[in-house]
Amino acid sequence: MAARALLLGWLSHYNQAVLTHRIEFSPDRDAAIFAEVPSSPAVYILRGDAGSEPYAGKSADLKRRLLRLLAPPETQSKRLNLRDRCRVIEYSRTGSDFESRFLLYQVLREAFPANYRDRLKLRFAPFIRLNLENPYPRAYVTRRIAKLPSKTVSRYYGPYPSRAGAERFLNLALDFFKMRRCDFDLDPDPAFPGCMYSEMKMCLAPCFKGCTDAEYTHEVARVRDFLETRGASLVRELEAQREQASQLLQFENAAALHTRMEKVNAMLGAALLPEIVHPVDRLRAVMVQPSAEKNSVAFFRVEAGVISGPIHFDPATEVQQDADATTTAATASKKSPPRSLESRIAECLEAAPLPQAASTLELNEHLALLKRWYYSSRHTGEIFFADERGALPLRRIVRAVGRVLKGEKAEVPDTDAAHRAYWLARTREEAP
Repeated sequence: MAARALLLGWLSHYNQAVLTHRIEFSPDRDAAIFAEVPSSPAVYILRGDAGSEPYAGKSADLKRRLLRLLAPPETQSKRLNLRDRCRVIEYSRTGSDFESRFLLYQVLREAFPANYRDRLKLRFAPFIRLNLENPYPRAYVTRRIAKLPSKTVSRYYGPYPSRAGAERFLNLALDFFKMRRCDFDLDPDPAFPGCMYSEMKMCLAPCFKGCTDAEYTHEVARVRDFLETRGASLVRELEAQREQASQLLQFENAAALHTRMEKVNAMLGAALLPEIVHPVDRLRAVMVQPSAEKNSVAFFRVEAGVISGPIHFDPATEVQQDADATTTAATASKKSPPRSLESRIAECLEAAPLPQAASTLELNEHLALLKRWYYSSRHTGEIFFADERGALPLRRIVRAVGRVLKGEKAEVPDTDAAHRAYWLARTREEAP
């Protein structure tokens, strides 16, 4: 009973997936029902008698799918036919494949709480975890966020396209630091022989007290700054060392530091560190997707890795409403300057409810859906990430709205270079 109550409470916390259209199905009036259904992408669920299992799915052409499932069956056909079992059709039109997947995830989670992830073939995304709860922290790759991220517990960075990609980046990154890579709990003992990394001077060797606890804590802080700033902290550190070596006329040392910086910059390229990789609690973005509504786009908010939406936005309607408001103000002899499209988009996004994860399970699922869309070779729509201050690039979002409405290709800016340049400028300002 306790387990059942816990499950019901968990389900009740979620926003119920509401499909916008509902049709009572009867085989004797199927022609009229099929005429009412649109030939457009949609997510649907077919419900039968009480106690029977529903049938849910998504389709690029809802009418064609329902005709296949509910039309009179062909003689001796082995195709699935639910004509005599279906009593209710529920559906919602969608404007993009991502919207269809996200809505289908909500529908299946409600209808099949025991196995909806298997039905979606939803595999959790890989992350780098910096385990700060261990007395001697270490970093490793994981596919499950165990606790909601915060500044006082372990930190998570991702999502990466694959576990192999995350491990490759982490191994290359740790070559520039001396944090431990072993995976067992340490009980420091001066008699312990150490490992090959301590022999190669690539680890401070806390396992046999090769360093003090303060020294190891400082090294962990360097690794954390590196992951938090997407490598900019290490670039700034090497730049300062190179400049100091040049001032002391240590040109060979300066050349070696320059070579080291080139290796760091190559590691920080988009191939190994995609733009989507962020500290999970700071993963804030807006997705611009085609909308099922005419002349509109659909916004999806991402806040701390949690997705919400769609938020439909019609630029033409917004401009017309602003023009009407300006005319009314002018009639009343009040000056009312016209608002920019950026401000209207910002208002539209701020008016939507702030998404929050009910549990680590929900957070893992949303990040898995986001990772599946982002790394797909043929995904529609665009995504824009907030900067280090949490501000969204509204001007770029405005241009993306126009491209999505016209069906044009997305822009490919050098966001990695811009990100590192911001952090380098910021750390120089904060340097004593």
